[in-house]
Amino acid sequence: MPTISKKGQQMPASPIRKLVPYAEEAVKNGKSIYYLNIGQPDIKTPKIAIQAVKESNIDVLAYSRSEGSEGYRQKISTYYSKYNINVAHDDIVVTTGGSEALLFAFGSIMDTDDEIIIPEPFYANYNGFSTASGVKVVPVISKIENNFALPPIEAFEKLITPKTKAILICNPGNPTGYLYSKEEIQKLAAIVKKHDLFLIADEVYREFVYDGNTHYSVMQETGLEDHAIMIDSVSKRYSMCGARVGCLVSKNKTLIQTVLKFAQARLSPPTLAQIASEAALDTPQSYFDDVNKEYVDRRNTLISELQKIEGVIVAKPKGAFYCIAELPVKNSDDFAQWLLEHFDVDGETIMVAPAGGFYSTPGVGLNQIRIAYVLKKESLIKAVNILKEALKVYNN
Repeated sequence: MPTISKKGQQMPASPIRKLVPYAEEAVKNGKSIYYLNIGQPDIKTPKIAIQAVKESNIDVLAYSRSEGSEGYRQKISTYYSKYNINVAHDDIVVTTGGSEALLFAFGSIMDTDDEIIIPEPFYANYNGFSTASGVKVVPVISKIENNFALPPIEAFEKLITPKTKAILICNPGNPTGYLYSKEEIQKLAAIVKKHDLFLIADEVYREFVYDGNTHYSVMQETGLEDHAIMIDSVSKRYSMCGARVGCLVSKNKTLIQTVLKFAQARLSPPTLAQIASEAALDTPQSYFDDVNKEYVDRRNTLISELQKIEGVIVAKPKGAFYCIAELPVKNSDDFAQWLLEHFDVDGETIMVAPAGGFYSTPGVGLNQIRIAYVLKKESLIKAVNILKEALKVYNN
């Protein structure tokens, strides 16, 4: 029998999606589920984006340029300038989601067995992208006790070896909702310049920043032009997860030329989705104001309700729409599966993402879950009540 590659065997299952069969079975058995496990916003996609596709008069759905259409990239460049991010259209390569942008970045700057340092917990698919690229993740642990702030810069320095090629952050963070300050970004900038590394910043949640805070991009930091790589996507910003359009941005010309070779190998990003994404850039600011207000209300409701449960510790997010909660359980994988298989309150249960999969250090985060507050406040209150009742039963 043919064998599967070692890389394939080592590829981690998604902690977000691996419980889907249990959820499907629960629904078949008549249960209703509050889905807290996945960052699929329930916010409506801007009508302007949908309309652009409907009104397109394309006769042949042809390839676009490998780096994305010039018109779309120019419009992205204009959009970034509103945030004091000054990049030209040829500093941008359009990709099939932020996921492909990360894969292109990994492939362009790292060889097999090279290392990348990532503060954990981190977006679970970073583990998958690293495995697919033959790259080793070197984690530096951030802690719930200080809201998952940047670990001391000395902790990064201790981990740097001749094989280290980059540091990767998500800002604001998935799964923590933490927003890195300008001072924290500057500390990272100093260390990557000192050791001649790349700093990759996954900034797909840029618009979702709360409490009067301001997002500071790696692309705004002077002197980082050769080191900074920004990853972006339309998925969360415009609630367009299914469009699968993202981009990689850098002022490092050699890097962009290398990324373009990877882009050429897969031919082009999706043409219709680029039309929708280009139109979405005309979404009025009022859309984001309303969405942010909604997420702040949801966050405040969720945190308030979680804090009422004895034994639960929760970090307060400053951005994105996730939080990490520490539960009085030994293994959140078992607990999450038990919720779907064996527990309900009046026929309703919840689906959460066990947080162990957001770490690469073995045994860390096993008593934590990630909650995506992408449901309406009333649903969040009901969901947290189910969690409270479930913990009473599970721990007895």
